[in-house]
Amino acid sequence: MVDVGSNAPDFTLLEEPGRSITLSDELMKGTVVLVFYPADFTRVCTEELCLFRDALAEYNDLGANVLGISVDGIFSHAEFKEKNRIQFPLLSDWEKTVIRAYDVVHPDLAGMKEVAKRAVFVIGVDGKISYKWVGASLGDLPPFDEVKVAVQDLT
Repeated sequence: MVDVGSNAPDFTLLEEPGRSITLSDELMKGTVVLVFYPADFTRVCTEELCLFRDALAEYNDLGANVLGISVDGIFSHAEFKEKNRIQFPLLSDWEKTVIRAYDVVHPDLAGMKEVAKRAVFVIGVDGKISYKWVGASLGDLPPFDEVKVAVQDLT
């Protein structure tokens, strides 16, 4: 079980063709806000990721980077990022290994098997999870104020 105080499972996922991002490498740069979401182009996911987009400068000022993860492919992510002017990486967990490692698997979304639950993890540079939120339903948005406080607590 991945919980507050435990080591965050490391991973390497594609952001775009030929470009992968590894969590442990990102942690060398600072705190990571890991945002799991079910699918590109859905109403609630668009709202959530645009709210993180709008707060990105605040997170960066606190020494934190935001990474989004869903099971969508890299080409879907690229179109979604462009359409919504998202400036942080969206990573493709196409093989569903990371959503399983973090135990945030939603079994069925309108016939799509095993998508990410809406979840946020704040991970300190020591690789430990300092904050965890998993939505009770796919329509829930994360408590953005709590996420910011969790990041501030690590600075």
